[in-house]
Amino acid sequence: MIKPTTAGFVALILSGLTACGGGSSDSGTTPTPPPTPTPPSLSADQCFVMSIDAEGEELGQLTLAIDTTNTPVTGENFIQYVEEGFYDGTLFHRVINNFVVQAGGFTAGLVAKESRDPIINEANVGLSNERGTLAMARTNDPNSATSQFFINTLDNPHLDYSASADGYAVFGQVVEGMEVVDQISIVNTHTVGNFADVPIIDIEITSVVATNCP
Repeated sequence: MIKPTTAGFVALILSGLTACGGGSSDSGTTPTPPPTPTPPSLSADQCFVMSIDAEGEELGQLTLAIDTTNTPVTGENFIQYVEEGFYDGTLFHRVINNFVVQAGGFTAGLVAKESRDPIINEANVGLSNERGTLAMARTNDPNSATSQFFINTLDNPHLDYSASADGYAVFGQVVEGMEVVDQISIVNTHTVGNFADVPIIDIEITSVVATNCP
């Protein structure tokens, strides 16, 4: 995912690996594999309403539920940016249909906002990049996420943590307003300098305010 100084987006496409070989036991029985850990469920610990405009006209609102139980560092990081008013006036600056919409780092004209220090990657807690989830954008460095986030418009399991991939940390979900995300995901895009997949119209976050969780 791109940061203010990086235009590239890294989606880790995972290849399946098959192991072969091994001897047989004296008893001729097949060992029972250990049970697969049950992944955690997303927790709605704090919720916000995000208002979005397109070319200065209201596009709609998203209700976001943020998880600080499973992802305390990532969840609190997002909440702190919200409380500082950081996201007000920032753009959905990267849109890839049937993949993700990304926001939280640039104002009109792709002017980068100065962010706080990077946070650790909490992708290994077991939350999956499913449709409607929020996850942190980052560079190739797994611990480089700052303010930018993306919303998955489809299930994207190849962005999850695995034994061979650091993954992208899911920390919340859209609980109301996915139709607005879907509208964003189909806008026409173009390349601006080193930035690819930039909407041809400004899609701006006008405010993010606390609300009761549904």
